[in-house]
Amino acid sequence: MSDYDDTYTESQVIMTAVKIIAPFTLTYGLFMTFHGGDAPGGGFQGGTVVGVTVLMLAFAFGIEPTRQWLRNSFITGLVTGGVVIFGAIGLGMIALGGEFLEFYKLKEVFHIKPKWGLEAVEIGGISLIVSGVIISLFFTMAAGFTPDRPSGTGGVSGVDVDDAPDAAEPEVSDDD
Repeated sequence: MSDYDDTYTESQVIMTAVKIIAPFTLTYGLFMTFHGGDAPGGGFQGGTVVGVTVLMLAFAFGIEPTRQWLRNSFITGLVTGGVVIFGAIGLGMIALGGEFLEFYKLKEVFHIKPKWGLEAVEIGGISLIVSGVIISLFFTMAAGFTPDRPSGTGGVSGVDVDDAPDAAEPEVSDDD
């Protein structure tokens, strides 16, 4: 059993501060994502700021309510969608006769700037992957790891609490 109290304590100061700051950090993260090709930033940095905004909400309003609000299927969809978009754009360039992510084929075939291919990869692929991975890693680490919990609640896979020996009580055999 752990020696610390890990229960959620509500703080009106933190909740109010997060309510005020979160819209600005989310807007800044989206700004960085959408202006990545023209200014410092991009999909990685913007996705990080968006992901950290969700973490900030979890710290203020509780990890479990935030985890329930952002279901695992949604976070998995973010990461999977980003990978699919990234791969589809890369493979699309191969289909146009170029190399993987060779955006100059966009100019040759569609007469549009190669920059739009990079923007699509950053906005549609990288930012979704990064924000989803940050959020999922946070929830995974917040669940913790204790060998005495059954699988599905952060414990060791296949170990049932009833079947595991208690560390405080040594097993006694009949041979003694």
